[in-house]
Amino acid sequence: MQTVKRVLITDQAKEVIDTLRKRFGSELMFHQSGGCCDGSSPMCFEKGDFKVGSQDIWLGEVYNCDFFMSADQFEYWKHTQLTLDITPGRGSSFSLEIPMGIRFLIRSKLFTMEELGNLTPVKTGEEILAEN
Repeated sequence: MQTVKRVLITDQAKEVIDTLRKRFGSELMFHQSGGCCDGSSPMCFEKGDFKVGSQDIWLGEVYNCDFFMSADQFEYWKHTQLTLDITPGRGSSFSLEIPMGIRFLIRSKLFTMEELGNLTPVKTGEEILAEN
């Protein structure tokens, strides 16, 4: 069986990422915390603008963007497949899409037992930094 991705993306979210890449001219990354601003909304940053560390978990790449989540939040979400999407409305975070009048959000579904046995392995933020 093929490895199951932990994070998927909608076509609408891909279009927003394409727009942000053109605007900023750099690689992008996502981080989903469990804390302030928009709560647990995914936030988009220029790669390197958000410092990841041992308390961040890398869930994989989504549309060539690293996707991280705080370790505490991951404990709640580790049994779910996430889909990065967008919705109209201005969020209250520091995410790059906010001036566009939209915001990223996560849709989720529980993994099946079969999928749980074939998930993409996670890494800590420190492991990802050491690889780069």
